[in-house]
Amino acid sequence: MIRKATIEDSSRIAEIQIFNYRLYFYPIFKADKYYFEELQVPSLMQKYEADIDSVYVYDDGVVKGFIKIEGTYIARLFVEPVLQNASIGSQLLEYAIKEHHADHLWALEKNEKAIRFYERHGFIRTGEKKPEKGTTEYLILLRREV
Repeated sequence: MIRKATIEDSSRIAEIQIFNYRLYFYPIFKADKYYFEELQVPSLMQKYEADIDSVYVYDDGVVKGFIKIEGTYIARLFVEPVLQNASIGSQLLEYAIKEHHADHLWALEKNEKAIRFYERHGFIRTGEKKPEKGTTEYLILLRREV
């Protein structure tokens, strides 16, 4: 069910990320111009097409989620919002841990739901944080003990 993404998956990957951004991050940032003008499927598709080798999808006939892994760093993990809580995210994360030795990621400090999810999978808050570029919000570093 988890496979390396292909260029053909890029529109679905972009769509999943955009739905998640609008649902979970727009209420925090309230940046209309970014979320409803700049953040569009075609432009995000191009970014993923250029870096498709680091992306893996959960595909059981339909792409329902994806993870972007850079070395041991989890750069992105998103599941179609209507399909969350069906273990898709857990399977993607466990794949990254087992197959790529993924051991760290940054999460938005206010995204408690995501932070709790990562903590259930053995990631812990390190206490390190950094500003989210162009905003007043912070990202926190979570690391998995090996």
